[in-house]
Amino acid sequence: MKENKDKIILDLCGGTGAWSKPYKEAGYDVRLITLPDYDVRDFYAYPELRRIVEDGKVYGILAAPPCTMFSFARTKAKKERSLSEAMEVVSKCLEIIWHSQWRPVSMTAKYTRLKFWALENPSRGLLKSFIGKPAFIFNPYEFGDMYKKETALWGNFNEPKKLIEERNGVLYSLSSRTKIIEKSMVKFDKLKTKEIHPERYGELNRTERRAITPAGFAKAFFDSNR
Repeated sequence: MKENKDKIILDLCGGTGAWSKPYKEAGYDVRLITLPDYDVRDFYAYPELRRIVEDGKVYGILAAPPCTMFSFARTKAKKERSLSEAMEVVSKCLEIIWHSQWRPVSMTAKYTRLKFWALENPSRGLLKSFIGKPAFIFNPYEFGDMYKKETALWGNFNEPKKLIEERNGVLYSLSSRTKIIEKSMVKFDKLKTKEIHPERYGELNRTERRAITPAGFAKAFFDSNR
């Protein structure tokens, strides 16, 4: 773990920190930039954070800007959809990602100081209209969390290795090529309130628990992007 202590990971809009948790457990210097302690839109108002970005010291960036305004499922919301409001946060995340790479490694290097970056949002939403097609799409069940919630990633990263695939409604293990019959999967929205991350029930509201990154995916992403 000592070799990881100087590797800074920025977890932008990270909520509970579930996505960056494997990095923290492995001894990386994880900076969770999320409300209420930090507002990513005011990132450069925090001197220490500004310094590590400008000095090119960031190793990797994870970003999970709020998806509420982009979601196709937003059909009954009382608040009017504001894509400009939503893109303000996305734009700031991208700006931080860009700034983290501006200091060149050398005049001839074919890579930047940022080892990887990834930005997450639901695949069924309007964000792709602004930043293009995602680089990777997954469902939690493909990494062992047995529910459906199709999610997209944009960025520059090594693809995490999926464990399970669905063919004609049947789940198969990609390692053994055998059927998985122990568990069934359901759409995330069909889960009852107490079934959504029950370990945080009573502590976080439904929306906050919905946003938690599935543990299986987080571990697989870490394994592919160390």
